[in-house]
Amino acid sequence: MSILVVLLPLAAFVIQAILGKKSTSGIVSLIAITASTLISGGFVFMAVWDNPPVSATYDWFTIGDKTFTLGFLLNNLSVLMQFIVCIIALPVHIYSRSYMKGDPGIHRYWMYLSLFCFAMLGLTISKNLFMLYIFWELVGFASYLLIGFWFTREAAVQANKKAFLVNRIGDLGFLIGIAIIFSTFGTLDLVDLFGKEGIFSQGIDKNTGWMTGAGIAFFLGAMAKSAQFPLHVWLPDAMEGPTSVSSLIHAATMVAAGVFLLSSIFPLFNETVLLIIAITGTITALSSAFFALGQYDIKKILAFSTISQLGYMMVAVGIGAWDAAMFHLVTHAFFKCLLFLCAGAVIHEMAHLKAHGNQEFDPQDVRNMGGLRRYMPKTFALMAIASLALAGFPLTSGYLSKDAIVITAWEWAMHHEGLYLIIPILLIVVSILTAFYIGRLIFKAFFGEFRLNDLDVTHLHDAPRTMLIPMLFLGIGAVFFVFSWNPLSYADAGILQGLSVEYPFAEAHALHVIVPIILTCGSLIAWWIGWRWYVKGSYPLNPQNRWIQASLNQGYLDEVYHKTFVKPTLKLAQASYWFDQYIVDGLVNFSAKAVRSLSSLSSWVDRYIVDGLVNSVAGTTYYTGHLLRWIQNGRLQNYLGFAFTIVLIGIIYLIIR
Repeated sequence: MSILVVLLPLAAFVIQAILGKKSTSGIVSLIAITASTLISGGFVFMAVWDNPPVSATYDWFTIGDKTFTLGFLLNNLSVLMQFIVCIIALPVHIYSRSYMKGDPGIHRYWMYLSLFCFAMLGLTISKNLFMLYIFWELVGFASYLLIGFWFTREAAVQANKKAFLVNRIGDLGFLIGIAIIFSTFGTLDLVDLFGKEGIFSQGIDKNTGWMTGAGIAFFLGAMAKSAQFPLHVWLPDAMEGPTSVSSLIHAATMVAAGVFLLSSIFPLFNETVLLIIAITGTITALSSAFFALGQYDIKKILAFSTISQLGYMMVAVGIGAWDAAMFHLVTHAFFKCLLFLCAGAVIHEMAHLKAHGNQEFDPQDVRNMGGLRRYMPKTFALMAIASLALAGFPLTSGYLSKDAIVITAWEWAMHHEGLYLIIPILLIVVSILTAFYIGRLIFKAFFGEFRLNDLDVTHLHDAPRTMLIPMLFLGIGAVFFVFSWNPLSYADAGILQGLSVEYPFAEAHALHVIVPIILTCGSLIAWWIGWRWYVKGSYPLNPQNRWIQASLNQGYLDEVYHKTFVKPTLKLAQASYWFDQYIVDGLVNFSAKAVRSLSSLSSWVDRYIVDGLVNSVAGTTYYTGHLLRWIQNGRLQNYLGFAFTIVLIGIIYLIIR
C-alpha cells in the first residue's frame, strides 16, 4: 500500500504530461494526492506506527560481486514523514485550484507538483542510501522546475539556477558519504547499517577519520537541502515561485528532507559531527532570525523564518534529540504552510487591487499594507494562530515542539557544562527574535491604516472558500490538542512517544517550568515593543541604520559570495574562453593553415617539378618514337624518299669535301 502512495502522484504526472494543455483543472493531481493521503493515513500509518518495522528488498543490478537493490522501509520515522508530506500537500493542492486559476502555464504547474510529490514520497520510504539519493536528486530537479515556474521572469530564472547550483554542493557531499559507507561496509541498506541488529548497533568505532568524514559529508548534503548557514542563500530567492509552491517546499517537503536524512542515519554520527551539527544549527537559527527582522517582502520574512526553524531542528539532531527535531518538523509543517497560504491570500488580494487601481506597487511589500484585518478577518485570524505557533506561544503546537528542543538543549548543555551553555542561551534569544519579527509582520500588514490612501480598498476581501478551507484545516493543526492533550507538556506528545529516543543525560525538571516562562514572557515583551513601534507609530530607529541595512541585505552574504565565487568564476570562464579562442583555437587554426600551405607547396612541387620531369621524359620519348614511327611506316614511297634524301646528302657531302 505504501508503494501505491508513491506511485499515484507519478501516475498523475504521466497522465498530465500526456494531456498537456488539456489538463488545466488539476483534478488528476488532486485525486492522486487525496488517494495517497487516505491510504497513507488510514492504512500505512495506522498499520505500522508503534509496530515492528516492515521492509522489502528487490535486486536491481549487479556490478562484479556487488548487487544493488531497490527497497522500501516502513518504520515509525518513515511512515510519519510520508503521512506529513501527504497531509500538507493535500491542502496545498486544493488551495492551488483557486490561487493558480487562469495562469497560462497551469498545466505545467500540476505536472511539476505531482512530480515533486512523487519524489518526496519516494524519498521517505527508501530502504537504502542509493535509492534515497536518487529521490533526493529528483526532489531537487522538481523544485528547480517549480521555483522557475514563471520562467519569463529573469528573477525566477536566476532563483531556480541558484537553488540548483547550491544544492549540487550538498549533493556532492551526500555522494561522498555514500562512497565512504559503501567502501567501508560494502552495503548501503539502512536496515543492515542502522537497524537494531545492524552494523552500527554492534559497537563499532565511530571515532575514526573515515566515519567523521562520512558524517560531515552527509551533513553537507543536509546543509544544502535544509538551507543551513552558509548554504541557505538559495531559499529566500526561491520565493520567486508561486506562493503555493513556497508553502509546500518550506513546510514539510524539500527543506525538511535534510532533517529526515540525518534522523534516518543518526547512529552514524560521532560526538565531533554532532557538535558541528549543533553549532551550525545555532548559527543558522540566530543569523536567519536577524535577517528576518529587516525584511519588507512578506514571503522573505517567512523564508528566513523557515531557515531559522530548520536551525532549531538541526540543533536538536546535534544534541541527540532527533525525535524532538522530527516533532518540530511536523508541527512546523502545519503552521508554516498556513503562514505561507495566508500570505498568498494577502498577496492575491493586493495583486487584484493593483490591477484594479492600475497602480505600480509591490503587492508583497508589507509597507504597502496595513489595516487588512478589517477587510480579511478570517485570513487575519488564521495567520495570527500560525504566528502564535511560530513564536511558541502556549496552547499551540509550536509551543510543545519548541520547548522540547530548547529544554533538551539546556539539559544537554548542563551535562557537558562550559561553553556548551551558549547554544541553549542563543536558542532562547532566537525564540524572542522570532516572536518579534512575526509580530512585526502581523502589525504592519493587519493593523493601523491602509497605507496606499489613493486606492479604493473596498475591493479587498477574504480569500474564496476553496482557499480558506485548506487554511482552516492547517489552522487546526497549529493547535496543541492535535499532538498532545496536555497543552503544557511535550512529554505527552504521541510523536515523541512513538520515536522514543533515549538521551544520555539527565532530565532537569525545573527547566520544564523556567524555560517556558522565559520564552512566553520574552514573546510578550517583544510583541509589546512591536505594537508600540509599528501600530502606535513610535518607531525610534533610523531605517538607514547599518544594522537594519545588514539585516535587510542578509548580512551582505550574497555580495560576499558574488565577489568571492561568482565574479572569479565568471572571470575564469572569460579567461578560459579567451584561451580557447586565441590559444587553443589559434594554435589549431595556425596548424591548419600551415598544413594547408605545406600541402599547396607539395601540390606545386608534385605538379610542376615531379610531374613536369616525368611528363618531359614521357613527351621526349613520345616524340622520338613518333619520328621513328614516321620513318618506318611500311609505305614504299616514303622509303624511296628517305633513300633519295640519304643519297642526296651523300652526294652533297662528297662535293663539299
